[in-house]
Amino acid sequence: MFSSFLMNYYIYVNGITYELSTHNDKDVILLKFAYNLSILESLKGKFSVTWSQQKKCWYANDTPAHREKLGLPLKSIGKAALIKIGEINKEAFQRYVEQLQLKAYSESTIKTYSNEFAQLLYVLKNTCVDELDAERLRKYFVYCTNELKLSEATLHSRMNAIKFYFEQVLHREKLWVDIPRPKKPLKLPNVISEEKMIRGLLETENIKHRAILMTAYSAGLRVSEVVKLKITDIDSDRMQLFIERAKGKKDRYAPLSNVLLEVLRQYFTIFRPTEWLFEGQEKGMPYGIRSAQEIFKHAFSRLGIPKRASFHTLRHSFATHLLESGTDIKYIQELLGHNDIRTTMRYTHVSNKALQNIESPLDKIMKKATLKGSDNRKNETDNRKNEADN
Repeated sequence: MFSSFLMNYYIYVNGITYELSTHNDKDVILLKFAYNLSILESLKGKFSVTWSQQKKCWYANDTPAHREKLGLPLKSIGKAALIKIGEINKEAFQRYVEQLQLKAYSESTIKTYSNEFAQLLYVLKNTCVDELDAERLRKYFVYCTNELKLSEATLHSRMNAIKFYFEQVLHREKLWVDIPRPKKPLKLPNVISEEKMIRGLLETENIKHRAILMTAYSAGLRVSEVVKLKITDIDSDRMQLFIERAKGKKDRYAPLSNVLLEVLRQYFTIFRPTEWLFEGQEKGMPYGIRSAQEIFKHAFSRLGIPKRASFHTLRHSFATHLLESGTDIKYIQELLGHNDIRTTMRYTHVSNKALQNIESPLDKIMKKATLKGSDNRKNETDNRKNEADN
């Protein structure tokens, strides 16, 4: 039942039947319609389509971006993972995914939650997940901790995913009262110094790559927000960027840097994007997140930044540099789109401004020792001089 729901899904809209299928060992979307030149040109204007002699229809690669354009449901978990779930729990998994979709969770959250919930179902094999009680769930998380050696962050994610099933699908809220959660470690964000930031940006010769990096740093954007920017999101009259449906499905505005605007104008003159501000290799499609991450790696890895640094470090650096320049932390919270000020407060731990004004006790006592030694030497010199005069 579930495999047919996933693989044979199709929808008929405006004379076109969209069908999820495979072709040449790749996941594709079949586009079936009676030949019509205007329909074909309309499709080609959205993305790249190819004619299949075998399928006798046009098709496009099955990607999240293509699905979103066509209004098709987003993939949450792969076929390989589904095979490992016992028949007794496949219907539960289907209800789980549908509930996430009905609540309009983001694509990334659906994917994460589905995969984490699936991990439990793999272990259960042919034991029904609905039969689990609080004690059996507690033992499962002990297994995840002691045997699988999951990190605190992964364990929290798995707990949240499984909790969603029992509370939002089965409506069993009291089940979690006696299941403790691991304490999360406080991890400080990586930050690039202003000097290395200047080098990384200015030494990136490709104007498109430089524009992508500058956009992220100048407004503190996540990589997903950068690649989803549209040309219409750039408001040069009010000097602001519009970030639509960011994390938590919240819209927000960010300042548009004068320097960035100049770079974007140079970039636009050369590349002429049509809808998305930064297009990928395929005309009319947004730039890939992984490609953007590779741009960051190429630009900054040679500058001696921490190995754990990533594209997101540009956002961390934006917040930290603002804090060090005296910007009120409440404004930084709004610019970053944080719900909780405590999330933004992390940057106070990595800011250099306050640290530079604190004198280490080692420096203090050594300074005293140096001054005392200097005074003693001066006194000895004066004494020798007096003795010589006498």
